[in-house]
Amino acid sequence: MAGVVWDLGNVLVEWEPLAAVAAGVGETEARRFLAEFDFGTWNAGCDAGREWSDALAELERDHPEWLPHGRAYHANFAASLTGEVPGTVDLVRRLKAAGVPQCGLTNWSHELYHAHATARFPFLADLLDHVVVSGTERIAKPDPRIYRLAAERSGLPLERLVFVDDKAANVASAQQLGMAGVVFTDAERLGDELRALGLPV
Repeated sequence: MAGVVWDLGNVLVEWEPLAAVAAGVGETEARRFLAEFDFGTWNAGCDAGREWSDALAELERDHPEWLPHGRAYHANFAASLTGEVPGTVDLVRRLKAAGVPQCGLTNWSHELYHAHATARFPFLADLLDHVVVSGTERIAKPDPRIYRLAAERSGLPLERLVFVDDKAANVASAQQLGMAGVVFTDAERLGDELRALGLPV
């Protein structure tokens, strides 16, 4: 393998939506929202390019009881970014030092990525050659087109890239295109898996 494509959320960057919602409506209400409302599907629309103003308008129209909770998530999004995932950024640094091409491939809304990500985590710009943001491209994983776009921007064929993600479905989609795939669980195991693929970590 010649390069690595990294998912960001809960692989390199800790993302905890509960913290953002709780900052606006309290922890009890935040837990109720995430348990009873299909937050994943609603949020995925913005990851795929929907504007947040449209997402909140939809919530007000269809689920007005959850509007304060959705507004809290959007307004307090920075609180959901709770730190670096332990150990994985060290792997990125080692690969960078060894000259291995690396890029990010994230399901993240255009608005929230560009408002928060690189300011909170400078390593995204310093260590990764590119970051493909689903909300910017209006294509989200596991759509095959976004993996092809990441490969194109990396300058390497899919077959020479390793894709790392915490979601098995996203890794499976990458593997179907010919990428090597690793489902992330922790940095120590990931380091072993990358070394087994011939990468210098």
